[in-house]
Amino acid sequence: MATDVERIMKDYYAAYNSHDVDGIASLWTDDGFYESVASGAVTRSKEELVASFRASFVAFTDQKFELKSVFSAGDWVASEWVWTGTHAGDWHGLPATGKSSSIRGASIMELRNGKISRSSDYWNLAALLQQLGLIPGAPS
Repeated sequence: MATDVERIMKDYYAAYNSHDVDGIASLWTDDGFYESVASGAVTRSKEELVASFRASFVAFTDQKFELKSVFSAGDWVASEWVWTGTHAGDWHGLPATGKSSSIRGASIMELRNGKISRSSDYWNLAALLQQLGLIPGAPS
């Protein structure tokens, strides 16, 4: 039988991979705090979170997460994932490149009353920008 944490993570990534913004929002507290440490993006409410995800799904229309591992301790959850997507629309002022990318990352989440109240995502922005052809790659 799946624990509440496993169910929440399964539901969260399934909603994300379906681009179901309402499904994602239903898993968050109204005052949920989200930060993408790499890009500096921060949301401080469910409404801001919904707007951020809608914009993200326009910028990367085929994006998906592949969940690699999840572990929890009390109300804290850590997940390791691989994100893939094709840059098909404006993203933080960067016009679409049409290029695909694959980025490894991790999320640290805090749960409150069975919902996500905080999430911080850690990933490599330079690797994404290199794969999209927006900055030069590392020298060989």
